[in-house]
Amino acid sequence: MTLVPLPAFADNYIWMLQDGSNAIVVDPGDAQPVFDALARNKLQLAAILVTHHHADHTGGVAALQAATGAPVFGPARERIPGPFTPLSHGDSADVLGLRFSVIDVPGHTAGHIAYFLPARQGRAPLLFCGDTLFSGGCGRLFEGTPAQMLASLDALAALPGDSRVCCAHEYTLANLRFARAVEPGNADLTQYIAHCESLRAQELPTLPSQLATERRINPFLRSREATVLRAVREHAELSADAAEADVFAALRQWKNDFR
Repeated sequence: MTLVPLPAFADNYIWMLQDGSNAIVVDPGDAQPVFDALARNKLQLAAILVTHHHADHTGGVAALQAATGAPVFGPARERIPGPFTPLSHGDSADVLGLRFSVIDVPGHTAGHIAYFLPARQGRAPLLFCGDTLFSGGCGRLFEGTPAQMLASLDALAALPGDSRVCCAHEYTLANLRFARAVEPGNADLTQYIAHCESLRAQELPTLPSQLATERRINPFLRSREATVLRAVREHAELSADAAEADVFAALRQWKNDFR
């Protein structure tokens, strides 16, 4: 299976997995890039996976399903263009001989889910995480709580380090500018920024990232690290005994306000 990011809107990626004959797409906010890729590569659409209900992730679902008859899988606790198969933590989506495990990751939205495909045939695992985890960042908390998002990111961070992180937006350089403000002395972060700047200069995606890299450079996966704790406490004037969720909330607010 070949993994392809299909650009959509200003900075979205619709992820496509294809084997030369059939394809699976994740979060098709716009149907046209998918139709174009299917026609260009002479592919049949086998399934649509959806992580959450926002329109830039679901806007193309109805048209794709009507044109192809492809089954739709999505979060059980959110309204997704239907009909669709509702999924919750511990469920799986079985498509083209692949079994995608479902992980509940509330925070960005109340019912957000992620799809994890374990390593197979020498290929590294795949994580389709929607807007929960970004490279260098995480999603805004529109419907969930800081404690929920922290727990969701902990669940994703526990996956194998070689997992390819397929998030849905090209937010990486903006996220890394914030990460550098939080941890200016992080040498791994400095190296990763140079790598991503080089990719973008060539008009290449920075994604997928790798989970092991995110553990080293992403402040939202590092909110318990001493360097991040110190920076957040100083910025938000938190007490030394502030709860983990309060530290995470202050970090997320700092990012919201960061320019």
